[in-house]
Amino acid sequence: MECSINNQQDDFPVSSELKDLLAEVLAVAARLEGVAPDAEVSLTLVDDATIQEYNRNYRGIDAPTDVLAFALEETVPEEPAYVDPSGNKLLGDILVSVATAKRQAGLYGHSLERELAFLSVHGFLHLLGYDHSSAEEAARMEERQEAILSQVGLKR
Repeated sequence: MECSINNQQDDFPVSSELKDLLAEVLAVAARLEGVAPDAEVSLTLVDDATIQEYNRNYRGIDAPTDVLAFALEETVPEEPAYVDPSGNKLLGDILVSVATAKRQAGLYGHSLERELAFLSVHGFLHLLGYDHSSAEEAARMEERQEAILSQVGLKR
């Protein structure tokens, strides 16, 4: 899977090794989820002000958040889905706030790298139609996230 990673924030340094890790975790996610090898996704690392603007404009919530996913295929408004693996190969865009990820990493007692990988996978699964609006869906999504992260050595 093709993954472009763009750093559009200056709060925290983003090394080429970190970008490689995020690309790897998204490639593993794509492989484990059966996504076509020529599919494409964009991951953009932003600051809190930028993600707050997107959250306000697209979700009506005027506050920063950790991750937003914008699927190019949607079955109904606000329900992203990866509709046809043989059709559109552009899955969508994932935005992750590095500042929020840094705070959350501290709260959860793990590295910034693990938190950024987790949020990237979380957003990616949303592009594929995963949701966490019910306890059952949340458990399914959590299981997939942890399975993917463990494949690259980022266990809890």
